Amino acid sequence: MALPKEYDDLPGTFVFDADQARRGYHLNMFCMSLMTAGNRAAFKAGERAYLDKWPMSEEQKQAVLKRDWNGMLELGGNIYFTAKLAATDGLSFQQIAAMMTGSTQAEYAKMMLNGGRPVEGNRSKSEWKK
Repeated sequence: MALPKEYDDLPGTFVFDADQARRGYHLNMFCMSLMTAGNRAAFKAGERAYLDKWPMSEEQKQAVLKRDWNGMLELGGNIYFTAKLAATDGLSFQQIAAMMTGSTQAEYAKMMLNGGRPVEGNRSKSEWKK
């Protein structure tokens, strides 16, 4: 059982630590398998069948099938591994980052060029109580 961590209360943030690495090991290894052309082709030919070869939770498999990028991170996915799935779909890192923030690619690019998200509302929940 994982111990509470001081960063657990960061809104919308899933820190990839040792606990998340253990939780998402098979999800991340599935994503890494997509670095091979034959595996990408097999996945695209039958996504569910390919996923069923991996001992992931059903929740993890559904996140992949739905391309729930934030959900994959919450379930132990590492952004650099899940980016392999995005690349398999022909998506750039910027495109999935925009989806993850609920914005268009153009809006996301503009936000980042203007210095990123404001810190207001993006601090730890315990800070809100002060």
